[in-house]
Amino acid sequence: MSTAEKDFSWRSIMLPALLPTLLFSIGEGAIIPMIPIAADNLGATLAIAGLVAAVLTIGELFGNIPSGWLIARIGERPAMIGASALSVVGLVICIIAPNPVALGFGILLVGLATAVFALARHAFLTSFVPLAYRARALSTLGGTFRLGLFIGPFISAAVIHLTGSVSSAFWIHLVACLAAATVLLLLPDPTTTFGAVRTVRLKGRKMREGEALVEEESSGLFRTIYNNRAVLSRLGIGAALIGALRSSRQVILPLWAVSIGISDTNTAIIIGIAGGVDFALFYLGGFIMDRFGRLWTALPSMIGLGIGHLVLAISHDLPAHVTWFIAAAMFLSLANGIGSGILMTLGADLADRSNPAPFLGAWRFTGGLGGAAAPLLIAGVTAAVSISAAAGLMGILGLLGAGVLARYLPRFVPKQPRQS
Repeated sequence: MSTAEKDFSWRSIMLPALLPTLLFSIGEGAIIPMIPIAADNLGATLAIAGLVAAVLTIGELFGNIPSGWLIARIGERPAMIGASALSVVGLVICIIAPNPVALGFGILLVGLATAVFALARHAFLTSFVPLAYRARALSTLGGTFRLGLFIGPFISAAVIHLTGSVSSAFWIHLVACLAAATVLLLLPDPTTTFGAVRTVRLKGRKMREGEALVEEESSGLFRTIYNNRAVLSRLGIGAALIGALRSSRQVILPLWAVSIGISDTNTAIIIGIAGGVDFALFYLGGFIMDRFGRLWTALPSMIGLGIGHLVLAISHDLPAHVTWFIAAAMFLSLANGIGSGILMTLGADLADRSNPAPFLGAWRFTGGLGGAAAPLLIAGVTAAVSISAAAGLMGILGLLGAGVLARYLPRFVPKQPRQS
């Protein structure tokens, strides 16, 4: 065991690294199930409501373009505080939105902010957590997001029940963003705690390369994609399909609830319980990755997400469609939960540990392409055919994604040795 592994303490990253993430994700969890419902209440059709929900992932996709450069320039904590402020602006627009177009613009800003916030914390853990603990640390980060997505819908359900207004869910996220920014300002910045490590690690490179290091940190997203085209054009396709299935799950479940007539409050409760199933498995997924290799969670997760969508596809018009919806929601959460942290872990495995943000931005952009395309595809197929056809198509893509991961993941990320 290396000195870095012996010196690593989970306590050192808990409050300053994970608490702001939890607060931000609680707010996000509060609004995600409500976005299609809010659009529906403003007069949108089912397909348009799906399009408005898709804007969140589109915002995250475009937010990945400048985020790697921004974080390398100003640091993780200032980037997260700025992201919280941008999200507040977007949420205010959502609250006062008079039509689906204005609502979509507000959601776009929230998506941009989410991308920066998530990448900042991902970059920090990639830089400072030893390899032996990497998958567990990043799965814990993923689990923190999932805990927020579990708690948020229940808070939404309670607040909507008390106020009778779906837009009150956006107030929850607004308060959560302000709380996250406050925590970031009041608690010690973890990057200062580990700053000496980063300084020592980079000192030799600065002496050898001078300004080249600054140029590397400032390189644009598309140059980084070009420089890493071998892995991004192969394993990156698998990442994009993982992003697509995860994004589809977040969009199609609330749309499905609208299409079969489940009430707003019950929709939030069902999705909240599904979020609990998702959250419960985060550490198990990380342990399996560290112990047996990344493929052992990536493959079951993608196969399960594909099967869950196929179950939805055949159940819409069955007499017990509500029961089938609940069962499919829980199964999708089970599949997603076992893959907790897989994209972040693979990105960390492939990134330059001394300056991970540029590559991680490119990696998240690649996954985000799938995440942004899936809701648009769902909206288009729903408008042209039906929501059942959209679910079936996503199920097929999930099974294809499992094949891509089985082909390329062992090639680019060899199995890690077992840790005692």
